[in-house]
Amino acid sequence: MFMRTAGGSIGLVLCDRLALATSPSDLEKAFAEIRANLLVMVNEERVVEKVPQLAPDDLATEVANKHAIDLAKREFASHWGSDGLKAYHRYSFAGGTHATQENVSSADNTWSTKPPDLKQDTAYLHVRLYNEKQPNDGHRRTILAPQHTHVGFGLAVEQLRLRMVELFVAKHVKVENLKREANPGSTITFSGKILNSDHLLNNIEVFYEPLPSPPELSWLRQPRPYSLPADSRILRPRLLPPYTYPDRTTGIVQVRPSGSFTSPIKLYKSEPGIYTIVTWLRSFKSQKAFPATEVCIRAE
Repeated sequence: MFMRTAGGSIGLVLCDRLALATSPSDLEKAFAEIRANLLVMVNEERVVEKVPQLAPDDLATEVANKHAIDLAKREFASHWGSDGLKAYHRYSFAGGTHATQENVSSADNTWSTKPPDLKQDTAYLHVRLYNEKQPNDGHRRTILAPQHTHVGFGLAVEQLRLRMVELFVAKHVKVENLKREANPGSTITFSGKILNSDHLLNNIEVFYEPLPSPPELSWLRQPRPYSLPADSRILRPRLLPPYTYPDRTTGIVQVRPSGSFTSPIKLYKSEPGIYTIVTWLRSFKSQKAFPATEVCIRAE
């Protein structure tokens, strides 16, 4: 069995056992049981680390599942889809507003498509991610990230190719309705409400990247990590006079005592691209901020 982890290491286990036929209905039933098993595994691991347990997220499952099917059918394993979109693009353009992190793992030449074997194989794929050691433990840190509240699992089998996608979600901000398409250079209004009174809005960051194009299959087959783009603008909470920030600006994000906030968002490039609006929160007890939204706007 050939195991590959997107952005991670590669291992090899030999197997020459033939696949056994499984009907689509049996496969879907098996996948439902596997998702339940993976959720139990993840929550047991998070209990050990004393971080909050996760609830299932239907949208994350739907998005992760479509990505897993894409990976299995086209015989690659990547955080990028065959259309060039990354995990946060997929979740946002499907209607999501929350910040996400994705783990991708795969196995070629699996034991079989019988439900017990698939359950064993997916558990093994997950354990490999969880057992990573520092400093190469990005997948483990994603599993245990304390800001995550929900998770969805995508599963697909094509012949003997198994793909598993774990999409973790941080639900801490309710975003008001926002169109996902706009003109380059325009200004939109971004509004939301912080759900936990223990959290503060640290800042809003607007990221820009060019419109993606479908990558070559050879590129997709090379494991690599993904991240938000390097090009961004930071918007800070508005300060009352006479206070200013060190650069003598007063900030533009209006934050209210109720936890709601509003900010103009300038789509600051004249050329087409994707803007991702990230709301960074922190707790009263910590200065370390975490991303709570990843709302993508397509400008063209």
